[in-house]
Amino acid sequence: MRHHLARVTLLLAVCMVLAGCGYNTLIEKEETVKKAWSDIDTTLQRRADLIPNLVETVKGYAGHEKETLQAVIEARAKATSVQLKADDLGDAQAMGQFMQAQGGLTSALARLMVVVEQYPDLKANQNFMDLQNQLEGTENRINVARQRYNAAVADFNAMVRKLPYSITNSLLLHLKPKEYFKAQSEAENAPKVKF
Repeated sequence: MRHHLARVTLLLAVCMVLAGCGYNTLIEKEETVKKAWSDIDTTLQRRADLIPNLVETVKGYAGHEKETLQAVIEARAKATSVQLKADDLGDAQAMGQFMQAQGGLTSALARLMVVVEQYPDLKANQNFMDLQNQLEGTENRINVARQRYNAAVADFNAMVRKLPYSITNSLLLHLKPKEYFKAQSEAENAPKVKF
């Protein structure tokens, strides 16, 4: 009976120490980062799903713009082939490859929109206008999701460096800081598109 009482007491003491040292808080912060990443991933998938319809609509009006259309198709294929799992969010190289693929798609879409400017009938097409509006809304969602992800990363990265959380992390969890979602270096040179 004494051993049982001693074990229960020890277990309660361990639980109280773990609760006070931030173990659960660190787990919650990491889950917040993973959820924020999932939101980005879902929104990027929505964009990728819209692109084939957009390309087909443009193709009907601007079929001789094959090079631009092909670049969009290839950029979409590359962007969807580079997958980043939540466990890789601390890997700078994997994050860099992912952001580069997404940046290539964004750049190809911007070039496509420049081509669209040359076709007034296409710009007036209701199907194209609907797709363009959906894509614009999706781009806005991607931006918001990136901001939320970066805020969650900032919170998490600060948490794993603060006391007592840093001690708990180094002794028990071994969580690595996460990488921020950064703009591509050529982002400031993206073509300007006016609608």
